[in-house]
Amino acid sequence: MPEGIEGWQPDVPAAREITEALVALRHRAPGAMDRLLPLVYDDLRRVAHRQLRAEPTGHTLSATALVHEAYMRLVDQSRTEWQDRAQFFAVASRVMRRILIDYARRHRALRRGGEAGGGRPARISLDEAEIPVAARADALIALDEALERLAVVDDRLARVVECRFFAGLTEVETAEALGVSRRTVAREWAIARGWLYQELRNGDA
Repeated sequence: MPEGIEGWQPDVPAAREITEALVALRHRAPGAMDRLLPLVYDDLRRVAHRQLRAEPTGHTLSATALVHEAYMRLVDQSRTEWQDRAQFFAVASRVMRRILIDYARRHRALRRGGEAGGGRPARISLDEAEIPVAARADALIALDEALERLAVVDDRLARVVECRFFAGLTEVETAEALGVSRRTVAREWAIARGWLYQELRNGDA
């Protein structure tokens, strides 16, 4: 576990169980997938609820659907050498990002197939982890493209954004997932937000 995470007390037995289940999954042990899901389901559902609270009633991407899609994509990654809970949720952050962006792209394609909306895309506040995906599909896609450019400049800054924004993890959870201190996450989150705001502003010009 990472050192220097202020105020964080790990649930050691639960973390150990998840690590053991991931190792079993890595070795294709029978029943490993069934063993893992109950251990991570609540955490994944909590992340999904954070992301979808801003969605309007009747939206097509439910928390349950997001959790199951994320879980299936995670366990289907045959090349991943699963190690522990922290690594699992670091990868889960990237998977959540891809699901949300795929959803935004589909929504934009459907919208353009009907009545195309005009004007610039709505802005997204990186200070808010709640994302109304359908309402801000264009802005989410622009953010995703800017994040790809940020990854070329500094990959860890991009990973911090994935954890904090796309997966809605707290500073402590992000620190655990990336194996750094909470103070490092706070500093790099501020740097990444500033870089992305400037990049997106330039794109609007």
